[in-house]
Amino acid sequence: MNPEQIKDLIQKATDAEQVILSGEGCNLDAIVVSSAFEGKSPIQRQRMVYSAVDELLKSGGLHALALKTFTLEQWNAQERG
Repeated sequence: MNPEQIKDLIQKATDAEQVILSGEGCNLDAIVVSSAFEGKSPIQRQRMVYSAVDELLKSGGLHALALKTFTLEQWNAQERG
């Protein structure tokens, strides 16, 4: 599966305003910005994202996904800071 397809899976699962993927092959880094993360703990946010790619991780289509998750408010504050 290519990074664009992975990006689409994550966007759909989290209603993300933005998904930024980097890395190569089966090892990717992701920044996920979603209003759906409001009021959720970091672990709850990660579970939301990992649920989107669970089958890829189990099948070996994706070996590693490093995550940074932000609410839209957190992302905007970081961008201005």
